Amino acid sequence: MHPILVLVNLAAAVMLLLYAVRMVRTGIERAHGAALRDRLQGASNNRITAAIAGAFLAVLLQSATAVGVLAAGFAASGIVSVATGLAALLGADLGSALVVRLLALDLSELLPILILTGCVLFLKVETRRAKQYGRIVLGIGFVLLSLKMIGEATLPMRESEALPMAMDYLGRDPLMSFVVAAGLAWLVHSSVATVLLLAALAEGGGLPMTAALPMLLGANTGGALIAVWLTRGMEPAARRIPLGNLLLRGLAALVLLWLGWMSGAGLPDWLGTAPEVRIVNAHLAFNALVAILALPLIGPALKLAAIFAPEKPEPLVAGQRRMTPLDRASLALPQLALASAKRELLLMGAALEEMLRPAPELLAEAAPETLRSTAALDDEINKRHDDIKLFLAALGETGLAPEESREAMHLTGLAINLEHAGDIIAKTLVPMAQKRVATGRQFSAVGRDELAAMHQRVLGNLQLAMNVLVSGDAGAARRLMQEKEAMRSLERASHQAHLARLSAGNADSLATSHWHLEALRAFKEINSLLVSVALPILEERGEVLRSRLATEA
Repeated sequence: MHPILVLVNLAAAVMLLLYAVRMVRTGIERAHGAALRDRLQGASNNRITAAIAGAFLAVLLQSATAVGVLAAGFAASGIVSVATGLAALLGADLGSALVVRLLALDLSELLPILILTGCVLFLKVETRRAKQYGRIVLGIGFVLLSLKMIGEATLPMRESEALPMAMDYLGRDPLMSFVVAAGLAWLVHSSVATVLLLAALAEGGGLPMTAALPMLLGANTGGALIAVWLTRGMEPAARRIPLGNLLLRGLAALVLLWLGWMSGAGLPDWLGTAPEVRIVNAHLAFNALVAILALPLIGPALKLAAIFAPEKPEPLVAGQRRMTPLDRASLALPQLALASAKRELLLMGAALEEMLRPAPELLAEAAPETLRSTAALDDEINKRHDDIKLFLAALGETGLAPEESREAMHLTGLAINLEHAGDIIAKTLVPMAQKRVATGRQFSAVGRDELAAMHQRVLGNLQLAMNVLVSGDAGAARRLMQEKEAMRSLERASHQAHLARLSAGNADSLATSHWHLEALRAFKEINSLLVSVALPILEERGEVLRSRLATEA
């Protein structure tokens, strides 16, 4: 077979293995995600209990990385301590090794049964949980199929002259073997898949035992790097959990790598007769050893991790908020993720209210401290807007029910509207106030009162909109929609009154006419953006007309 075809077949088999592992994890998270998170959240400060809970979760999720990200998220929220989270992650690595041991069993005869059962549950049964069970069974079947494909794809490679030469070189260079395997684990983002791949290569003699030990240690170290990368944007305390795990596992791997290099031996015979069995058993033994020896060293490991993830106190700008309820670990539970997005929108609304509240003073004085605070709040709103859009886009990739997809689209649209409202204040009202102050012109007394009345109305509607977002109450949504017409009438009346003052020759009105009308339009537009909160609720009840045009006779 042509070498390119061999590589294509091997790449396809590896990608199927990655997809299958993710498929099993997704099915379990969607079927029992809340219960699993409760199990981790309920882990006490007893490290052994936390490690057992982490191992249990990893067996079900088939991923220690998922447990690590989940533990980091809980630590960032203060639900569990950092030490408890690290203990759970150490247990999760052992649980992940148990998964490898189970998947490495010869279950090829079950492959047709698993695929048939999984397809029937996923395609023919309508209940949500049954579909997730079908996803799990199908995923397990695809794991077995991918391992079979890997064995077939590597058969021509084992018969070629290039692979033995490459493996012979890796067997004589343990450091290079270690680095290659660590890079592979990082590349595929799964230590489970990497170890299974090494076992499949060893099954046909494609991987010598002298290279097996350093590559196995490298795969474990590369697997620990994944959670470090995925949590890089979290709070320092949360990042210390995967960092501490990497330090403990990396140190153990380097010590064993040095001992293996000094002795010149590969994996011992007592780990199993077949090469693939030795690799899988060695993987399980390594993780069990790390879990036992590392639990008492959690404290020193976290102190060392604090050097790489120190606290960075930042001066708080007035009104600025840095915490976010968005948690990537909740993406597997659509309702929980949508609730997190709503909480983030409430924080956007609070920041917008803080921008909007001093608008009359801003129009009157444009004090430097007010301008700085407004700019900082606008930056915060923009950041939260970006975070929500990315979060909901990632949620959509997990596969949502139609009603969940509609709600996600509505929340995305609301985030865009709140960000636009903040831009109106920062890019319309603020520059206008600065120009007015620079020229020394003043609004007329009546004009100031009209703007103040519209400002109070918009401020009240912002609070009402956030209440509607939380409650989903149809009556409150109807009142908010009625405020749109009331605001339109108020803006029209102020516009006509302003024109009347211009006709009467009011000097202040003449000097500030453009700014007065621009401020009216800005308040009206902000109010219209806020009213969008009520639209989905009223549309679902059939209480919103599709057009304001009169019905054709």
